[in-house]
Amino acid sequence: MRRMFLFAAALLILAAPVLATAADKRPHRIAIQVDQNDAAVMNLALNNASNVIEYYRSKGEDVQVEIVAYGPGLNMLREDTSPVKDRIRQIKDVSFPSDIKFAACNNTKEGMEKHEGHKITIVPQAQIVPSGVVELMELQENGWSYVRP
Repeated sequence: MRRMFLFAAALLILAAPVLATAADKRPHRIAIQVDQNDAAVMNLALNNASNVIEYYRSKGEDVQVEIVAYGPGLNMLREDTSPVKDRIRQIKDVSFPSDIKFAACNNTKEGMEKHEGHKITIVPQAQIVPSGVVELMELQENGWSYVRP
């Protein structure tokens, strides 16, 4: 019995570096909230996203970033009001197409459409999600880190 225990312990010790390496291979994931109609906050969120992606790329590690816009922050992803739509296009279409996602809150979009009396177009780089707050909550429940610039 003692030999079996020692054999099992030796296997665990030898496997530890392999297990640690496998755990290190999981992607880094961060959700960034934008809830203000402020170009400085929007640019800070884009800077945060770019810096995180560049950092992990330089280390050869996978990273996923999701910027979630709701409330007044939805203006970031509106085709007609976004002060950062050119940067969004560059980041999503050229720099980091597979590493970043932009999520636009449908609750906010519908409220703005009702208030303004016309349809609102979201930039093509963004996806509409049912609720920005729920999106953030579910990302965090699934182990994503969270930042509010």
